[in-house]
Amino acid sequence: MDRRNFMTLSAVSLAGLASQWARIEPDRLTTALNGKRVDGELINWLEDTSAKLTALPTEQRQHTARLMDAHLATVTDLIEEGRYSEPTGQRLHILAASLATTCGWHRFDQSRHSAAGRLWTSALHSAHAAGARDFGAGVLSDFAYQSNWLGKPSISLNLLGDALSRTEHPTARSLLFLRRARAHAALGERSGCYRDLTAAEAELSATPSDPAPGWCAWMSPADLAVDSGQCMLDLGQTDLALARITEGMSLLPRARDKTRGIFLTYEARNLLKARQVEQALAVTNESPDLAARIGAERCVSLVRDLAPAFKPYQRVDGVPELLERLRAG
Repeated sequence: MDRRNFMTLSAVSLAGLASQWARIEPDRLTTALNGKRVDGELINWLEDTSAKLTALPTEQRQHTARLMDAHLATVTDLIEEGRYSEPTGQRLHILAASLATTCGWHRFDQSRHSAAGRLWTSALHSAHAAGARDFGAGVLSDFAYQSNWLGKPSISLNLLGDALSRTEHPTARSLLFLRRARAHAALGERSGCYRDLTAAEAELSATPSDPAPGWCAWMSPADLAVDSGQCMLDLGQTDLALARITEGMSLLPRARDKTRGIFLTYEARNLLKARQVEQALAVTNESPDLAARIGAERCVSLVRDLAPAFKPYQRVDGVPELLERLRAG
């Protein structure tokens, strides 16, 4: 592929390429013939440092994006110019896949969708080079989430079908089924949505023998409850949606501020549909500060998108102030 054309591809186009790439079996790693031998101690340090940066609270991670970019550039250079054994090469490629995934999420949070897609495409290639099929499923899931976010749920369905064929861990499969349920709901496909929600719940309740892969280790009953509620909202079942979202919000750990910010907007939208304006106002007033604090532009935009739903209620105390706040923000 011509690099100049690759740089101009849209996020949706990249998602389609990712789906095609997922069907191709990876080649074996090759040992670089030029450059210096890669030192295992350096890889250990890069892995440990990357893990510590990724484990920081959401509010702090926004300040580490350049460090993650630098780590990714270092690992990429080692892959391209270093000399290493097959096991070392696998570690390098898996680390590159992990870093590219995280860096892609940084771009996604800033609404830089094509840039996120390019990084996730690189992550998928590195995962394939290392033979890490399960990690590849996680990258496809990220593309699917982005496709849903951009209003392309049909693309999300195709990606998640590929991803489900590449992983067996119950936690991973639960997340994939849940995201596919969201895509079905966005398309108004009630039976497909219910089927995947049932599968997601069954997989999450399983007791696996191995820990969940890192890309989905955060998946929890809180995520299942809130996203199930969002599915119900998309399908017009407002009361059930509110119950599920409220349940999920009560279960969500405080450390997951970005997720909380997104869930708050889901809750506010649902409350507005139920004409519980005062409660929606209270929830929404919490969202802008949280979104600004974590530095996620897409979360800020999600809050701003609530403004039209509040406009019919400008006689309610506090609504004009909120609308002005959203305009000013």
